[in-house]
Amino acid sequence: MANTKSAKKAARQTVRRTEVNKSRRSAVKSSVRKVEEAIASGDKAAATAALKAAEPSLVRTAQKGVMHPRTASRKVSRLSQRVKAMA
Repeated sequence: MANTKSAKKAARQTVRRTEVNKSRRSAVKSSVRKVEEAIASGDKAAATAALKAAEPSLVRTAQKGVMHPRTASRKVSRLSQRVKAMA
């Protein structure tokens, strides 16, 4: 257990940040899954729209430090490559 006032505050902040980060990570997974489902169904218009929605959330998650920037970049790149190949 935290002993000092600053350590107690840090513990409270960690709990709050963890909740926010979990929420962000979950939202990113959902948006990526929507793109993958659209690709699987073969609907290029839906896949493109889902990718346009997923890309900003991936980038934002990387900027906030929830995900490594290169991981986000790689995911965007691979998804856009798969959408592009649907033509």
